Parts: sequence; structure tokens; C-alpha cells
Amino acid sequence: MPSKNTKFYSVILITADFFVLLAAFTAAYILRVQVDSRPLLNPIYAFDYLMMALTILPLWIIVFATLGLYSSQTYNRRLSEWGRIFIGVFIGILVVIGWEYFTGKTFFPSRIAALYAFSAALILVILGREIMRLMRTIAFRYGIGISRVLIIGHSAATEDIAQALANTGKSGYQIIAMATPKKYVPYRQGITHYSSIETALNNIKAQRIDTIIQTDFEEGQVNEKILSAAQINHVRYNFIPGNPEFYTGKNTIDVFLGYPMITVSQTPLVGWGAIAKRIFDIVVVIITSPIWGTLLALTWLLQKLFNPGPALYSSTRLSQFSKPITFYKFRSMGAQYGSKDAAEEFMEMGREDLAKEYLRNRKVKDDPRITPLGRFIRATSLDELPQILNVLKGDISLVGPRPILPQEVDFSPNKTALLHSVKSGLTGLWQVSGRSNLSFEDRIELETFYAQNWSFLLDLKILFKTVKVVLFRNGAR
Repeated sequence: MPSKNTKFYSVILITADFFVLLAAFTAAYILRVQVDSRPLLNPIYAFDYLMMALTILPLWIIVFATLGLYSSQTYNRRLSEWGRIFIGVFIGILVVIGWEYFTGKTFFPSRIAALYAFSAALILVILGREIMRLMRTIAFRYGIGISRVLIIGHSAATEDIAQALANTGKSGYQIIAMATPKKYVPYRQGITHYSSIETALNNIKAQRIDTIIQTDFEEGQVNEKILSAAQINHVRYNFIPGNPEFYTGKNTIDVFLGYPMITVSQTPLVGWGAIAKRIFDIVVVIITSPIWGTLLALTWLLQKLFNPGPALYSSTRLSQFSKPITFYKFRSMGAQYGSKDAAEEFMEMGREDLAKEYLRNRKVKDDPRITPLGRFIRATSLDELPQILNVLKGDISLVGPRPILPQEVDFSPNKTALLHSVKSGLTGLWQVSGRSNLSFEDRIELETFYAQNWSFLLDLKILFKTVKVVLFRNGAR
């Protein structure tokens, strides 16, 4: 929701970045010319260096702007901001090198000065951004630069947005009034509740409202009245669809036959993102092949020695677009088990209690079908290693929703369709968030969230957390 305040903050960031980058170039020059005693490759006077820096810095600011570093969607997310700063500084150094090539002028006194400039710029820009973030938070707490908000709506999204904006010191928004059912109003003093939208609109000036947020379409001419009130009172109007499908996945806005059209994709993992993810999978598998190859061979040997029968267990699972795949695991159960549904096998064993537990949770706490070695390889997740073959085949990805059994589709058909908009994964949110300690419904919710909110950063977080979970055996069963 861009506002005058966010635009003003962006201008402040541009100014701050300019002077911080100038300080970084200055620090690089001092380090190389005055601190580093080695002979200079290209002696450059300080004044000439400064003039060239002032010429180049606007190009760096343009690079930063292109990467979205002056957008609230970026600077309100610390990790995303840091990642883009790294990319921006790296591209900025390349810009300097390109500038030297095309102008024939020499900017850095030596090659190492470029490294000094890169390091100083990265550290100082991040430090400057953190100081700016702290100053903005302090300003919000004192009521400086905040937006006074009227929220209109009648859905769960109305409550979610109100709760998210309730902390003015963090959000920069102060909820002044809400035209919504009373149950959606946060328990907080100072919020005026209106049961009538018309009454709320009539009090916009009296309460000095400068932002209206509407979360649901209203009946009749009410929508036009809300928009008209925003225009007459010269306040910002924002419509946020209450249906979560409108703000998850990948959405684009275009004009179709003169009308605004919202195109909603089930997942952001489409197009080049899917191609890049596949390349990433192959590269990681190849690089780590000495590790997983050794573990694969050792586990295979243990299976032959202590668990007679086939070393591998294969079953049919559903992956992307509900496509059946042959799923590989090291066999952790007795050779006579696994060919039927677990509930049916428990009934044949005379364990009706376990059959009921499995039908309720899609897992059992103490599965008598598992061998002693099987318990070990499950606890250490070694039974999952053969799925590397599925990754290489392209059946699944390193990170994604867990492949489900065909019969599990019936438990949540709508969620399953969304979950299968992306490739299944060797690991995922389920594995790093409790695994067997979570119910089947919780697992589906987590993995649906992944499908709707995929990013490379999320994949990296899950991979690192997977290593931690495997080492400490959290939730494995």
C-alpha cells in the first residue's frame, strides 16, 4: 500500500545510500592508498577519484532501484533486503569495471581496491539500512509518519489484517476505526467500531482518516460509496481480496477488453523458476554425490546383512499434477509387509487398534511391522536416501511437498490439487516442522503453504533445517 510516507522514506533511503556508498568508496581509497603500503598499480589523486565516484554513484542507485531496494515490499523484509543489497553491490562493481572499459579511465588505484570497495559498500549499506529501520520504528512509536486507517470488511481476512496492523510501531499504520462485525476488532483501546459502513464514511474527516482498506465486496451500491468517499475526502483507497487465493501463488494484473484482470496462478513456481529449480537440484546432487553415495552403499550393505530380503522398497506415489511415480526407499519393514494398505495389514495382524490409529492419523506411534534396523534407518532418515534417484530422474525435487499415496487424495481433494501444482520433494516444510509429530491435516496445510509461497530463499532455509533435523533426529519415526 504505497503512501506519501513510504515514498518519503524511499527518498530518504536513496539519499542515505548515496552518502553511504560515497563513504564506502572513500574508505576503499584510504585503505589502499594510505593503509596498504604496497606500490600502487594506478596512482590516482584523491580529488579525481572523488569526482569519478560522484559520476558513478547515480548508476549504483539505479541498479539498487531496479532490484527493488526502494520498494516497501523489499525494505520491510530484512533477509530479502540483505540478499538484494549483496546482488546490487556486486553488480555495482561490475558497473565500475564497465565504466572504466568504455571511458578508458582508471577508477580504482589497484585491483584490491575493488575488493575493498565491495566489502565496505556491502557492510556500510546493510548497517545504514538497519539504522534507518531503527529510526523509522522509533518515529512510528511517537506517531510520526504513520497512516490513520479505516478498515471495512466482514471476513477472516479483515481480522488478519487488523491484527497484523495493530502494532503501529512495526507496521506504520494506526487503526482508527473499523466497519466490521465486532468480533473482528482487535482488543485494543482507541479503535472506534462502526456497525454501519455509511456512518464510518461520514466520520472520515472527523477522525482524520487518510487510508481506507476494504477486504470484501459489499452488496448493491456500497462499493461505489466507499470509493467515492475516498475520492471526495482525498484519502488513499486499498482493496485487498478476502479470498486467500487472490494473494498467494503468482498473481498478475493486466487490462483485458478495457477491464482490469487479475490472473491467479496456483504457485509462483512457474516458468523460469521451475527451470532454475531443476538445474539447482542437479547441481546440488552432483556436488554432494561423494557424501550420499557413500551413505547409500553403507546402508545397502547393512540391509543385506541385517534385514534379509530386497534392500529397496518401491511404491506408487503421486507427485506434480497428481502424476503417479515409482517412489524408492530402503525397506524398513519386514519383507512380507508393504504390499497392501497399512490399515488392511494391521487388521490381518489382529491389531484393530493400530488400524484405527492409522486411519485417524495416517501413521502409528509403534509400528510392529518395522524391523530393528528399520527403526535405525528411519530415525536417521537413511531410508530416504534412494529418493536421490527420484530427484535425478526428475520425478521429485530436493524440496517440495511430500509425495502422497493415491488413497490419501480422498482425505483432502481440494488441498491435494493445489499441493500438486509443484513437484513433490525429498524434504519439505513437513519434515522440518515436526514430521511424525504433526497430524495429516497439519502436514497438508504446511505443504499447501509451500506450494503457494515458494521462493529460493525458502528452499535454502528448508535444506539447512533438514540437516539440523536429521542430525538431532527431530520427529523421525
